[in-house]
Amino acid sequence: MRQLGSWVARVGVGFVRACVVAVVSMLIPAVWAAAVALGIRWGAGNPWSWAAPLVLVCGGTFALSRPVCRTVRFLVARWTATVIPAGYRQAGPVTRMSTGYWWNGFSYERTRRDALLDQKWRVRWTDPANWRDLRFTGIVPITAGVVAALPPAGVAAAVLGLGRPGFAPRLVGALGLVVAVACAPYAWRLIEPVAVRFLRPSPTMALADRVEELTAQRADATVAQAAEIRRIERDLHDGAQARLVGLGLSLATAEKLMETDPERAKALMRDARAGATASLAELRELTRGISPPVLAERGLVDAVRALALDIPLDVAVSTEGSADGGLTLDPPIESAVYFGVAELLTNAVRHAHASRARVRLARDEAGLIVEAEVEDDGRGGADERPGGGLAGLRRRLAVFDGTLEITSPPGGPTRVRMALPCESS
Repeated sequence: MRQLGSWVARVGVGFVRACVVAVVSMLIPAVWAAAVALGIRWGAGNPWSWAAPLVLVCGGTFALSRPVCRTVRFLVARWTATVIPAGYRQAGPVTRMSTGYWWNGFSYERTRRDALLDQKWRVRWTDPANWRDLRFTGIVPITAGVVAALPPAGVAAAVLGLGRPGFAPRLVGALGLVVAVACAPYAWRLIEPVAVRFLRPSPTMALADRVEELTAQRADATVAQAAEIRRIERDLHDGAQARLVGLGLSLATAEKLMETDPERAKALMRDARAGATASLAELRELTRGISPPVLAERGLVDAVRALALDIPLDVAVSTEGSADGGLTLDPPIESAVYFGVAELLTNAVRHAHASRARVRLARDEAGLIVEAEVEDDGRGGADERPGGGLAGLRRRLAVFDGTLEITSPPGGPTRVRMALPCESS
């Protein structure tokens, strides 16, 4: 009985998906058919009988090609978890020059609105992805569209045939129903290989996108490095440096008072010792922000466990991927994972108001991917805002070709997964 229910569910879901694929695939051919019908209705004697349908075909195809392709990508990703990169050319920034004109990468315009409008159409017309989308809209109707149309066509034949008297119509209706039921779970699946084959960016486009991505990552890394250097300089100048200057003055004063006022000299020496201890603590705290000593001395797993002890949460740390639970990684990867976990646990305390959290460190069987997953029992609703902590974490991981997946429905729980390529032992 359970198998019958599962089969019925597959048929129902497959039928709905086949109908959706058929509608999306046949949308542009429907525009063509409407243009042909319009030309036939106007007749050959009308001078507009060919011009208006031609305009309708060209304009409708160009206007609908990109929405159709985006819909297909969304459906394939939603149904099969296969992500097809869009590969569209992105517009650059619009900058106002000292002359008052706006530069959009192509021409100067008097207003920002004109610059954006001109840039939009120039990018759209010169994007090589337009030809890829147009090619796809011509291929998908005769491949995935025809196959996906079998279940709804079978149902239509069944409705028309079974409702008419006579053996032949009822036989056709019965055959149509059998075809619809048999094809429904599979008819929509052809859209995935067709979309992967014809909607995937070309190697040249993928290379151009990769160059742009690496350029942006380099800019982010440069900005982050400059900010970190300024932070270190500020902390040294305001903290340890000031204390060391005071320490030197105290020692110089104590040296002068050693013979005339030994008690005061001893007091200054005690103050100098306390200042040296405070300076050492500040320097250790500063180096912890750069590279925690426990990370270099004991490895990633023990460093995360030590971090969990300092967090005001009930944090459970688990490891997978090796016999002893340890993960030996390159120092940059270890540092990225460590500070990523620290960022997520800090967010759990500040924003999620969680009481418990779980950290899982693992690697795949081949040892080529290291994963860090942080889950808390907070209120959820975490979103990735531009300039926020999660956006910064994604940029830091992107430097290593890492990924960040966030699942945080309202009410919780929040689950964040980091994955970075590596070579671990």
